Amino acid sequence: MLLAGCKPDADSAAVAAGKTHRKPASSAPVRPLPRQGQVNVQGDDALAGVLSWSLPQVAIPQPARARRQAGKALARGDLFETAESAIPLLLALQRVQPGNPDDAKLLEKAREALLAQAWGALAAGDDPAAFRYAQRQATVLRSLWPELAQVQAYLAAVDRFEQAAELCQAAVLDVRNGRLDGAGEALEKFRRAQVLRPDADCVRLGLGTVEDVLVAQVQALATEGAFDRAYAVLARAVKVRAGTVLEPLLAARIEAARSERLRRMRDAGLIALGTGNGMQFAREQLVAMLEIARPGDLASLELRQRIDLVSHYGVFRPGQVFTDPMPDGTRGPSMMVVPFGSFMMGAPASEPGASAEEQPQHRVSFERGFAMGRFEVTVAQFRMFVQATGYQPRATQRGHSVAYDVRSGNFLRGSGIDWQSGYDGSPADEQMPVIHVTARDAEAYAEWLGEQTGAHYRLPSEAEFEYALRAGGQGLYPWGNGSPPNGVENLAGGKDVSPRGRHWSNAFAGYGDGWWGPAPVGSFAANRFGLHDMGGNVSEWVADCWHKGYRRAPANGAAWVNSGCRNRLYRGGSWSSAPLQTRSAWRISGGVDVTNARIGFRLVRQL
Repeated sequence: MLLAGCKPDADSAAVAAGKTHRKPASSAPVRPLPRQGQVNVQGDDALAGVLSWSLPQVAIPQPARARRQAGKALARGDLFETAESAIPLLLALQRVQPGNPDDAKLLEKAREALLAQAWGALAAGDDPAAFRYAQRQATVLRSLWPELAQVQAYLAAVDRFEQAAELCQAAVLDVRNGRLDGAGEALEKFRRAQVLRPDADCVRLGLGTVEDVLVAQVQALATEGAFDRAYAVLARAVKVRAGTVLEPLLAARIEAARSERLRRMRDAGLIALGTGNGMQFAREQLVAMLEIARPGDLASLELRQRIDLVSHYGVFRPGQVFTDPMPDGTRGPSMMVVPFGSFMMGAPASEPGASAEEQPQHRVSFERGFAMGRFEVTVAQFRMFVQATGYQPRATQRGHSVAYDVRSGNFLRGSGIDWQSGYDGSPADEQMPVIHVTARDAEAYAEWLGEQTGAHYRLPSEAEFEYALRAGGQGLYPWGNGSPPNGVENLAGGKDVSPRGRHWSNAFAGYGDGWWGPAPVGSFAANRFGLHDMGGNVSEWVADCWHKGYRRAPANGAAWVNSGCRNRLYRGGSWSSAPLQTRSAWRISGGVDVTNARIGFRLVRQL
């Protein structure tokens, strides 16, 4: 596509490059010679036929008739191709009747018409067919009137087109071979072609291609973390075409990639601080961060501060309940210190209902404890964040979410539903778990909470959630292997009844909790770790990206993330979960923009 606009055939290059130029035998205005202007084109015979021309031989038995034929041919634009064209006829008439003024005038008009046709074809020279026609007309003009100023100007223009096309062809090969903007490479050739033909398509597309390749290199280097090299290539990219907005745009992308990498390194370091041997890893992360961070980078500063704090850790104890103070005098969410330990994560092959996505079952060890929210984050708590920051959650931005439709008994997308709404789309009570939020919304709340308290809040890793959900047990369900005890969780029970008198088709037989939809947080008993609603009420977002199974999963409880992942995990049963979905090992994914009436979240605080 790059050369679609100005790519003459390689064999045709000699036609208009001056290589067939011959001076006439005398200084007479026109003295055509037999076969003068013949071009020897090798290669494509069809193309040679298009670009080669010799003066047709014309017999003039009746000059008056030939003169009339020439006038008609001139009127219809038939100038040079055959013995019946205007120019061959008029040249033959000059030989038969030299000095005829009418013939001379007609021949001058024919030449002017030929020049007009030639310039018109050259004006459309970005079309290869039009350019070949322009080259053929150049051959005719060079053969007949090589010394005329108008002809020489046209031949020079054709030559410029030829040179520009050759430069573009050579530049394209350079691009393919990775020779972009060094001395004598693609960019220099495109610029030389631009001098010859400023508006040529091949020049415009070629410069854009060089720029695009350099931009791709910038983005790849930024993704790899080679930020200095990315800026070096950016400096080259912005020189390709003047007046572009590349520099601020790509600089912003480089800095966004830097911030993302630093954030993940910080989180990895902070999570490592929660393990018995993670201090060295965290320090190594900090050293690596400082190598790429800008002065005053907050992520590296936070990790440095946390390393200092953890090195003097000793103020918490397992089972301790605490809250962090907020600047306005209120308190953050109630947190529970979960004891360190290890457990078998996932489902054994023998577990009823288990899937390959929950396997292989593997041991995960926590060398240190962590603090987890005792309850799911409430509407009231999330409201404080939204009001303080002006943040717009995803469902608010797009104006809809998926809620339970009381009339049909189905989950349907409804407009005007967001975090302020309940499971059925009606306004939610303040102590209800906040739903209709994405994992990113939850992370934005965690970031704000960390800014308010000076502590590091985040979504739990999947391993942390299952560890806290099981709370030391290894049963099929969070409470064990049998039917749920009365009041253990807000689950889909056979005794539950909807506002329209419906019952669940797939539920725990004989169980009823009194709620069709979520209940206020903490309405049911805590588990053995002192955490409420871990196995019911609403499912909850975790920090991990979705992976089909646990092969190569972290064994230290850290979140398993990939840069730019499009599917996130949520864990735990909900008020509408079937028994299969209430198992301790059950896991499922949702897109980064998923919101509905069954998913909320709680936070973990780094100790």
